[in-house]
Amino acid sequence: MSGVFNQNIGLGPVIMAGPLVAVLVATLESAVVVGGLSALGAALYSIGIPRESVIRYEAALKSAQYLLVVHGGHDEVARAHEVLTVSKPVDMAIHLS
Repeated sequence: MSGVFNQNIGLGPVIMAGPLVAVLVATLESAVVVGGLSALGAALYSIGIPRESVIRYEAALKSAQYLLVVHGGHDEVARAHEVLTVSKPVDMAIHLS
């Protein structure tokens, strides 16, 4: 289960840690552009994020927003969702993978 939180604070980086990084790095190393998605988009798609959401997240990153991906068990993602709701993100979604 992954939660994706998008918030506009004038920054554009994606910060990741943990096992999710290994999956994304492996995908980034082998992907150039897949199905109209960038390498980052292909990596996000490969972990179960729907294509429509990936396109929206790529557009947000290009417009100086940032992307936070929370990956964990149901309780961990639910807790992250609860904590991050307080900051009123521009977009917040939970994607089951």
